[in-house]
Amino acid sequence: MRRIGACSDGAATVVAAIRDVIGPDVCIVVPTQTPLNSTTSPAFLEATRGMDESARAEYEAAMEAFDPAVTPSQGMGALAEYVRLRPTAVRSRHPQTSFSALGPRAAELTKVHDLDCHLGERSPLAALYAADASVLLLGVGFDVCTAFHLAEYSLPLPHRRTHRCYMKVGGRRVWRDFDAVHLDDDDFDKLGDAYERTQAVRYGKIGNADARVMPLRGAVDFAREWMIERRC
Repeated sequence: MRRIGACSDGAATVVAAIRDVIGPDVCIVVPTQTPLNSTTSPAFLEATRGMDESARAEYEAAMEAFDPAVTPSQGMGALAEYVRLRPTAVRSRHPQTSFSALGPRAAELTKVHDLDCHLGERSPLAALYAADASVLLLGVGFDVCTAFHLAEYSLPLPHRRTHRCYMKVGGRRVWRDFDAVHLDDDDFDKLGDAYERTQAVRYGKIGNADARVMPLRGAVDFAREWMIERRC
């Protein structure tokens, strides 16, 4: 929103503008991720760097458990929070990589989000792929393009690791360990540069911010082949 140059009600204006352009039947889906409830996330590792065992345990004990009804997104920006807080919005239930959706098909697109599938075939990203959705990168670059992660799940022998996070279950704070694909966005900027050369990306301005629009399905299919060639 800062890059757009919007005022305090800018998120509402952006959502209204998207609906004006695409039509009232548009379903807007945003990432509402929450990495700060996980002891295996880069955010936790950075926050506890240099702590001794006692201090790290104290920090972990104070970590909030994920509750899809009330836990704010973390680092996703004002637009994502605006969508999440709409009375009719629906949120997927993954404790680290949830999505919130507003509009027709919101419940359908967020219904499936398995714990051991952050951004893969049993997540809202796969539902958006099947729905032939479009991706809007608004004031951000390809280095944070969440859609590219879907391609990682179809790589030959994707790297997997153990994850741990805290979540609310029956009103209680509990931890869950699960095995899942290790997500790596270190080369997304290079991947994005390569995808742009296919001329499948449309450009424009929203306020002062650069905007890119692209087909999610095409971007993921391209990313899969690009990763197989370079990562595998």
